[in-house]
Amino acid sequence: MLIRPTLESLMKKVDSKYTLVTLAAKRARELTDGDAPFVEVKTNKVVSIAMDEIDEGKITYESPQSGIK
Repeated sequence: MLIRPTLESLMKKVDSKYTLVTLAAKRARELTDGDAPFVEVKTNKVVSIAMDEIDEGKITYESPQSGIK
C-alpha cells in the first residue's frame, strides 16, 4: 500500500516535520469547521485532505522573520 502524498514530497513544501504537523492540523480543523477543500476530495478524512492541499501547494505558511523574544 502506497501512501500519498509521500513524506518526501511534503517535506519539500515545509521547513520541518513540526511545521508540517502544525499546518496540517490547523487546516484539518478549518475543514472540520466547514471550510471548503481546495483540492478534489478523495477521502472523508480531513487530515488526508489537508495533506493533499499542502502537497499541491494550495496551503502555504510564512516563517516569522525573528525568533522568540
